[in-house]
Amino acid sequence: MNDPRSEYERRMNRVLDHIDRNLDAQLDLPALADIANFSRYHFHRIFAGWMGETIGDYVRRRRLEAAAHKLAAGGVVLEVALSTGFGSGEAFARAFKSRFGSTPTEWRNKTPERTAAFLAALRAENSNFDQANSKNGQARGGANGEHDVSHPPYGETIMDVKVMELQPARVAYRRHIGPYGPAVGQFWAQSVMPWMLGNGLAEATCYGIGHDDPSLTPADKCRYDACVEIPAGLEPGGQFSVANLPGGRYAVTRYTGSPRDIGPVWNRLMKEWLPSSGLQCDERPCFERYESLATQTEADFTCEICIPVKAL
Repeated sequence: MNDPRSEYERRMNRVLDHIDRNLDAQLDLPALADIANFSRYHFHRIFAGWMGETIGDYVRRRRLEAAAHKLAAGGVVLEVALSTGFGSGEAFARAFKSRFGSTPTEWRNKTPERTAAFLAALRAENSNFDQANSKNGQARGGANGEHDVSHPPYGETIMDVKVMELQPARVAYRRHIGPYGPAVGQFWAQSVMPWMLGNGLAEATCYGIGHDDPSLTPADKCRYDACVEIPAGLEPGGQFSVANLPGGRYAVTRYTGSPRDIGPVWNRLMKEWLPSSGLQCDERPCFERYESLATQTEADFTCEICIPVKAL
């Protein structure tokens, strides 16, 4: 029998996934309680205790974050408003400016400036991280305190992108809610790898899905799914849930280097490659795909970055 916390985790994940798939629809508390199979009377307290915010606040935040992402990709303001559950452009504009301090149109037009500022901050953060590790003799990738220089410097990554059809995948996943970065690596190592090894899945294809943009979503609210491809008939149980990753057309590029340097590559794909490709993202999740993840190290790390695409 599953432990109670695992059961709560699976039920809450069902609710969060349902909300994300239906941001343009009415999301009332009784229906969400039924999806989670919790008491309608107590569900608002359960949700607030689990997520640290009320259902209303969570839905409002997710709608605005999804809208900000669509605007940054060049979306039409009214279309974005309606697709994220706002009844009018005026109501959307008021809510958006209250959350982000700018009108939707200003936000869309200033996307290149925001991206550049975010990348600059990310580079400075990683530079400081490297300096601190160097001083302590703990730099990654070297037995004698040497830096790992196997990856190219920022801005010099060669963008070799292929558009291909990927097959759907049945996966077991655990969800991490909290900051991206080193915490995600620890989550894989401590919470997912032991389960993989115990179930004979050391060579299974794995996927990492970051559901939130860390430049928009507070770090402690960011959601990340660590996914392991599983054969038909395997029911993971415990703290793992089962999902189906959709197949279809994806833009795929291979990354080799330190995991902590992958963020700028994601941003270059979105900022430089995608706008010039004649394609756009659709509503399927982006993900990183890993082969033989259990045997990889930070000094020898590789993955494929996969972005779902459709014609403009």
